[in-house]
Amino acid sequence: MDTIKQFNVSKADLATTSLMEAPLPSRDTLPEDGLLVKVDRFAFTANNITYAMLGDAMKYWQLFPAPDGFGNIPVWGFGEVVASRHPQMEEGERLFGYFPMATHLVIEAGDVSKRGLRDRAVHRQNVAPVYNAYARVSDNPAFTGRNGDYQALLRALFMLSFLVDDYLAEAEFFGARQVILSSASSKTAFGLAHLLHSKRQPVRVIGLTSPGNADFTASLGCYHEVVPYDCIDTLPQEQVTAFVDMAGNADLRGRLHRHFGDRLVYSGRVGMTHQDMTDAGDLPGAKPSWFFAPDQIRKRAKEWGPGGIDQRFGAAWAGFVPMLETSLTIVEGFGVDAVERIYRETLAGRVSPSEGHMLSLFAR
Repeated sequence: MDTIKQFNVSKADLATTSLMEAPLPSRDTLPEDGLLVKVDRFAFTANNITYAMLGDAMKYWQLFPAPDGFGNIPVWGFGEVVASRHPQMEEGERLFGYFPMATHLVIEAGDVSKRGLRDRAVHRQNVAPVYNAYARVSDNPAFTGRNGDYQALLRALFMLSFLVDDYLAEAEFFGARQVILSSASSKTAFGLAHLLHSKRQPVRVIGLTSPGNADFTASLGCYHEVVPYDCIDTLPQEQVTAFVDMAGNADLRGRLHRHFGDRLVYSGRVGMTHQDMTDAGDLPGAKPSWFFAPDQIRKRAKEWGPGGIDQRFGAAWAGFVPMLETSLTIVEGFGVDAVERIYRETLAGRVSPSEGHMLSLFAR
């Protein structure tokens, strides 16, 4: 292949897509300390649709430039260095990190260490540092085979689950005795449910989901109760409750607030699986607020010291992987048509929660 292929979407209408092609740079035309990385495998989940919906507000669109009116959705995945002008980086090295939906990426390597590097490209400097970091994983068994797929699909989502769990526990659940999670079949939600269920007894964990996903959600074994969205009014109103909103549906949020009233002591917005940008207006109970993960990371990094977050997250991840081995089926897709199909199915909410999709724009 002598061109770079990049799968872009319209910022104004996410259902409109475009495939851009550009010449593949040679080693000699790379910037100083530049790397040409072949993006050979990446995960795609509903969380990537959230990246697109918040593309301007959270600066996701600026990470990987696209033609006017279009954006490139960032994805977590793996790449191979196929050309290098950096003295510490050899061709054939494998990287894990944030990539474009594309066949290749040019990285301006900086802060290179044995563990990883950062992209120094100017347009990538005003975003959270985690989005510019690449891990060197060539000899790391935690990033090979199915373990690698789990990392790409769920590492970022489970970090969010880990931080929300830590935040709620530190706040002693705001006095709540139960935590309700919307979009309970989503990967971030069941990661959080796993942590709450395994570590935070006697806090009760309730999952809200669509009727079609109820059986799968119950089979995970990390919810004390699974309730379809249309049965919210069956929940006992007297229970002091914390709500973690993964769905982002204004009508659902309003119904839950009105059901529990002042007994809803926390209402945290985390996700947007329902792709709803509307506001539910003034509601009884705790005022809904966005959970901002970088704030919790900065706080804990200061309190726990160097390596403190990594050590605790690593232990939590090790306890989570066995659940993935029994509940998640990895589905692979190769080529432009396969990528577009899974993108559209995810956008329409038609992907089974039991599937994890690993994609490549390279045809097999």
